[in-house]
Amino acid sequence: MVSGRFITLEGGEGVGKSTQIRALSAALAARGVEVVATREPGGSAGAEAIRALLMEGSDDRWDARSEALLFAAARADHVARTIRPALDRGAWVLCDRFVDSSRAYQGGGGGITDGDLLALHGFGSLGLLPDRTFLLTVSAREADRRLALRDAAGADRMGSKPADYQARLAARFAEMAAAEPGRWRVIDADAPADAVTAAILAELEPWL
Repeated sequence: MVSGRFITLEGGEGVGKSTQIRALSAALAARGVEVVATREPGGSAGAEAIRALLMEGSDDRWDARSEALLFAAARADHVARTIRPALDRGAWVLCDRFVDSSRAYQGGGGGITDGDLLALHGFGSLGLLPDRTFLLTVSAREADRRLALRDAAGADRMGSKPADYQARLAARFAEMAAAEPGRWRVIDADAPADAVTAAILAELEPWL
């Protein structure tokens, strides 16, 4: 029996995380793996209620500290009620964002120190970290194109942040991946979606 694994997908807006979560879930299920696909903020009843507070409203609805506290509270419920029980029974958890997004958004984007964010995570979620984190990256041109499409469809609070904020996010994600190469893998998401899925599955193959 395949043991439980915790896999997260990270990156800026419009890199294709949701698309990859769906494709990876189907591919792993076809290999006989029990998969729990989830997201942040959200993934449990309490976390989904907090998600509505975080994702709706004006861009300045919350300052960075308030956002950090709300995300940490949502994550604590998500870990306790969804992620940890799934891992304990041997399922693979595929999560669209986790604590590294807080480190990028409220840290790199909002100026909260990494130490403070990790302290919140240590208290709320007992410091749980993924077994593997995939950073999906796209070129600036492709990011602009996808964000323009998202804006036309109606972006949420986080997706409507300005270009300089998005640049700080990308830089922070790159810093984290470089600092912890044992956990992170960087994937070129400019490639076709099926090629991106194949690249991620190749990295996961030793665990299968």
